Amino acid sequence: MKLARSLTTLSLVFILFFCTSGGAFTTETLVKSVGPGLALLILVLVPLVYSLPEVLIVGELASMLPLEGGYYRWVGRAFGPFWAFQNGWLTWMYSLVDMALYPKLFLTYLAYFAPHLAPSTAWMIGLLVIWVPTLLNIMGSARVGRGSVIAGLFVLGAFLAIAIVAAPHATHVPWRPFAAPGRAGTGGVAVGLSIALWNYIGWDNASTVQGEVRDATRSYPKALSLALPMVAAGYLVPLLATLSATNWTAWTEGGWPAIALASGGRLGPVLAAWVALAGMVSPLALFSALLLSYSRIPFVMAVDGLLPSALARTDARGTPRNAVLGAAVCYSSFMLVSFGTLVIADVLLYSLALMLEFASLVRLRRREPDLRGAFRVPLGTAGVTVLATLPLCVLALVVGVSFADGEFGLPAILGTIAAIGLGPLLYAAASRHRSRTRPAAIG
Repeated sequence: MKLARSLTTLSLVFILFFCTSGGAFTTETLVKSVGPGLALLILVLVPLVYSLPEVLIVGELASMLPLEGGYYRWVGRAFGPFWAFQNGWLTWMYSLVDMALYPKLFLTYLAYFAPHLAPSTAWMIGLLVIWVPTLLNIMGSARVGRGSVIAGLFVLGAFLAIAIVAAPHATHVPWRPFAAPGRAGTGGVAVGLSIALWNYIGWDNASTVQGEVRDATRSYPKALSLALPMVAAGYLVPLLATLSATNWTAWTEGGWPAIALASGGRLGPVLAAWVALAGMVSPLALFSALLLSYSRIPFVMAVDGLLPSALARTDARGTPRNAVLGAAVCYSSFMLVSFGTLVIADVLLYSLALMLEFASLVRLRRREPDLRGAFRVPLGTAGVTVLATLPLCVLALVVGVSFADGEFGLPAILGTIAAIGLGPLLYAAASRHRSRTRPAAIG
């Protein structure tokens, strides 16, 4: 396996930005679901009780074991091949859910320029959203990194411009009313919490390309420390300004161009076009950064003999071309589920995989106390264990309100249970395949 270390810290910051956020898109759905004040509160609390613990724990693991495959390798080191496979499988399952969202988001903002697309045309455009980033990935991780920087500046610039222009038009405080009248049911809260979590999860995703990062043991924690406040500001700054200058009850899913028009005065049409273009650039960059991340899981599993060896091959650029192409083919066939169901299933599957990663740090701290990288959470093992429980409490809350909502929560949870159940069966089959070829290599 020959990999080129071509990703810089700056590239990694924006790859992390697109592995977790991609801009304030979908926050308008959050506001509509729960109301302005509650939406803002959720967007303040989630990074503190969910993302910050994740960033600290992931930062230590990434610095401790800066290996290609990232979290898959961490779980393998801590718990062995069975649990490493389960982590990889859960990751692959939530990636199917996650990647299906981005063609939908692209089409949502394309509608600003072309509102009456035929279904067949929309489907073809959705495939382009998958295959254009795939071609960029085949050209190598450095190209993905540079593309992420350019796209990130364009997207963040659009929302910063909206916030600057909207601020003089503020007529009221942005957090009133606190909750949406008549939307106190668990359905709206379930979707709202899941959307907020979806907009803050993914800090471990880029760890899978650490074999392609320069000075990975230092670069990943540093990139995390820059990306988290950038993501939080990218949500709160435009929301605070536009909620103060517009009527939030008129907001709709995919409505940022309309919000720009309503809050931008004479510059409204220009800002609306810019944010609509950003709404098309963002899904492309999201798909590109996440394909870079997710495609490395089948790659390293193939390196370990758990998947066909063809997926472990790299080309002259050091790119696992077959793994990238195989992932893109899978994602092309998974684009037809409602947004609410997708996002809740995505959060549940991701959080289950994250539980294994958190447990890995606790296990490694106890079993290999001398295993250290450039960054270490300044807490003892007991403190790290408490830190890890905070995101799990958020997960428990989301599961609770999702169970109370039959339309979105129950189908997502049943699908998650089915995905978990398949994991051990697939591991047994993969182990039989590996035993016929070579000894176990994980751990």
